[in-house]
Amino acid sequence: MTTAALTDPVALQIQKRNFRNVQIDAIGVGLASAAGPFLPVFLALSNATDLQVGLLTAMPGVTGVFLALIVGRFLQTRRKIVPWFSVARLVVLSCYALTGLVPFFVPQKHIVTSILIIWAFATIPQTVVAIAFSVVMNAVAGPQGRYALMSRRWSTLGLTSAITVAVAGQILDRVIFPLNYQLIFLGLSLGGLISYYFSSHINLPDAEVPSQLIGGLSKKGIQTYVRLVRNEPAFVSFALKRFVVLSGISLAAPLFPLYFVKIVHASNSWIGFISTTQTAFALVGYYLWSRQSHQRGSRFVLLCTTLGVSLYPALTAMTTSEQAIVLFAGFAGIFQAGLDLVFFDELMRTVPVQYSATFVSLAQSMQHLSTIASPLIGTTLAGQIGIGGALLVGAGLRFTGFALFAFGKGRLKQGNLAGQTTE
Repeated sequence: MTTAALTDPVALQIQKRNFRNVQIDAIGVGLASAAGPFLPVFLALSNATDLQVGLLTAMPGVTGVFLALIVGRFLQTRRKIVPWFSVARLVVLSCYALTGLVPFFVPQKHIVTSILIIWAFATIPQTVVAIAFSVVMNAVAGPQGRYALMSRRWSTLGLTSAITVAVAGQILDRVIFPLNYQLIFLGLSLGGLISYYFSSHINLPDAEVPSQLIGGLSKKGIQTYVRLVRNEPAFVSFALKRFVVLSGISLAAPLFPLYFVKIVHASNSWIGFISTTQTAFALVGYYLWSRQSHQRGSRFVLLCTTLGVSLYPALTAMTTSEQAIVLFAGFAGIFQAGLDLVFFDELMRTVPVQYSATFVSLAQSMQHLSTIASPLIGTTLAGQIGIGGALLVGAGLRFTGFALFAFGKGRLKQGNLAGQTTE
């Protein structure tokens, strides 16, 4: 916010209302997304192959690679981005309801295919959400409030999700299959309505459309796009290193539920407890890393969190104890929280304000590229060297990302990313 805005009562009131709407929107998202950890488990219990479970994770990447730059260019021309953000989020979360309805109307042998089709469709609005989210949150927070806004939002979302997942796990163990999963998917999808109502009431000034739009399909447009990106070396350096870390995260993502179901033979309650613990400890992480960013700077946070998340797959692969896995999940939650915060803040710091949607779409396209091959490589490796071995590969890739940040060129300068609260 500008100095004038900070002294304008009307602007302050709008800012506080936006801040509140972001937090309540997080409650709705937390309720609906609590169904997420059980979706790959539902597929596995419905006789999905390892490859099909991997496809569930990989599909958003496929769509994102092809559409992210196009969506980014489209959103760059929108003066009002909030409606696109809120409607796209509602469509995505409604897919949980559609998933819950599938077993009522589809024969058993076609359930897995039908669910994959639903979530293939969801990847289109997911691409819109992924880009619009960063632009909207950055506009709400301002350059000095990103840590404050996002730590509170993700804490709210995490607390909501942790409680909801724990309750859902208990329900799943007390109702027959597949009705138990259907009830969870249908019930939790109502959180999408809460999210839509409050996110659609975020009040932002109309965005300024750049006089020169970047990224057309003509040769000149592509050359201009490349030149614009090359003129932002801080963005390029950060985005490439971030790509390596996210590739390691994506590689291991579909392996955890497979490991819990096929190797550990964990019950639904234990799977829910693992996810709940990881989310609950993330709440501690948001508070911890916000303080550390003030005291020790962003480089300290970045190196600690990239190193911390690289250990989780390796530790998990070394045990079949549910109790130990819960402990490791909590450990991972703390570091993942800090990684989310520093990745978001540093990305928005390196993005030119006037081309925020364009640059965010490029970063998202790179992220989606990592999610195309990595989950499929992970599940393929699981078939060759075992799920535990594939988790170790994921850990190694994450550690490589840490090493690039620690010893590569273009290292982050020490400094405070957090800023002050927007309230």
